Order: sequence, then C-alpha cells, then structure tokens
Amino acid sequence: MKIPTYLVRMQKIAQQVALMQYLSFLYWHSTALPLSLGLTFFLLAGLLSCDNLGRYGVNAIGVNVTPIRELKPQQDDTATVYIQGKVERQVPLLKRHLYQINDFTGKIWVITNQTGLKQGEKVMIKGKIHYQSIPLAGKDFGEVYLEEN
Repeated sequence: MKIPTYLVRMQKIAQQVALMQYLSFLYWHSTALPLSLGLTFFLLAGLLSCDNLGRYGVNAIGVNVTPIRELKPQQDDTATVYIQGKVERQVPLLKRHLYQINDFTGKIWVITNQTGLKQGEKVMIKGKIHYQSIPLAGKDFGEVYLEEN
C-alpha cells in the first residue's frame, strides 16, 4: 500500500514540529531553570549582605541613618536621629551606660539604658541630640552627645 505524497509531507512536518517542541522544552529546562536559580541566589546574597545600603545612608530596615559628622547642636530637643557604628569605649554610670560610638565619619558619646554592648560591636541607636557647653578660659569646649529614647 502506497501512502499519498501529501500525507508523507504532513508526517514529516509533524515530526519536525514535535522535534522543535522537544528542543524548546530541553532549552527552557537547561537555561531558564539554572538562570532563575542563579538570579534567586544573587538576589538572596545581595539582600543578606545588605548590612546597610550605601554604607551609612539607608540601612536594610529602611531607617535613615545620620552620619555622626552631620550631628550638630539643635534648638529642637524633639528631633530624633538614628546613628550606626561600632562601640569604641564604654563607661558604666549609676543607672545608665555611656558608650562612644564611631562610624567612619566621627565619634559621639551615647547615654543609654542598654547594657552589655561589647567593644567593636556594630550597633544602631535611636536618640535625641543634646549639647553640653563647657566654657574654659573664654572658649567653649562643649560637645554634642546622643541620649537614647
């Protein structure tokens, strides 16, 4: 029995379409899946490495962190700022603690109720800026400090 020519052509076209579908299936699974896994890996690695975004700008929890060099005495004691840096020194007081925090822009003393902060530990502290004037020989040797809320 002889198969008509148009059926032979249709069968070849069907085989070619099936082959193209199979190749596209293999291509998608060989490139798209590893690609999506790779993108997921880099996204997670990027998020986990975001100790803060922009060094001391907006950190991972979305808080505007103020560089210490920008802290100035303010008339308004209601302004709250966030600072971030490493603990350099600590001084225990009667009911509170005094820590010197250092970021790459400067240092500031922080009065807080927190205990147990270790030297070299990275911290983020929310507080109000204060200024203590220390006049000596006609000059003001005052200092800005932060009181934690």
